[in-house]
Amino acid sequence: MTPELSIVKIGGNVIENPGELHQFLELFSALKTPKVLVHGGGKKATEVGQKLGFTSKIVAGRRITDPDSLDVALMVYAGLVNKKIVGSLQAMNCNALGLSGADANLIQAYKRPITNIDFGLVGDIEVVNAKALNNFLDMGTVPVFCAITHDQKGQMLNTNADTIASELAIALSTKFKVTLYYCFEKQGVLYDKDDDKSVIPNIDWPLYQELISKNVISDGMLPKMENSFRALKSKVKRVCIGNTKMLQSAPGLYTTLTL
Repeated sequence: MTPELSIVKIGGNVIENPGELHQFLELFSALKTPKVLVHGGGKKATEVGQKLGFTSKIVAGRRITDPDSLDVALMVYAGLVNKKIVGSLQAMNCNALGLSGADANLIQAYKRPITNIDFGLVGDIEVVNAKALNNFLDMGTVPVFCAITHDQKGQMLNTNADTIASELAIALSTKFKVTLYYCFEKQGVLYDKDDDKSVIPNIDWPLYQELISKNVISDGMLPKMENSFRALKSKVKRVCIGNTKMLQSAPGLYTTLTL
């Protein structure tokens, strides 16, 4: 029988709230299946960067990663946020292991090519070292990934955490039945962004195309949905989007994606 695996990506708004983060980590640590956690930390990186005198550069709504910004991301993502999460999980008897893509060459990426915008030291994922990652899981550890990868030439790269989660899910789906969870502050994908109760319970590919045409799904939700459907098309069993309560075994309100 193919074993189950949960991959959970947690958004920055939850990370910023100590109470919500603690509640989430309790739910995550209680998951019975093998599990992997992926986190961002962009708001904290912005805060630390400002204290150090750096200003985030935003072009067309997207963050540019220059060398100073990358240094801050390394400090905050791979250091401050990652190790605080690992320490909290250890206190919950969850044997967490904090990782970046460079550790054990787990996630190799390449610098995003320059098109209309030069995003700087941003990485697009080339390959996930599933064999090494499976070894960590076989040891009973719980990998906790920050949003940092590398190019195997000594260059660290800032990489979207949603993409890391989906690529990990795809790579591990050859051995596991993978459920990918995207946790953020909303209950799910909303039909009306101003109505938190307008959660769409199920979205398949045809409905997704319809929602895009109606501009129901746009802006920041689009990349998350694209990652989700890429995962489903690559043999990931299930993708769920909602708040942290969807990790509970009891039925709840959140969005499930299917093909």
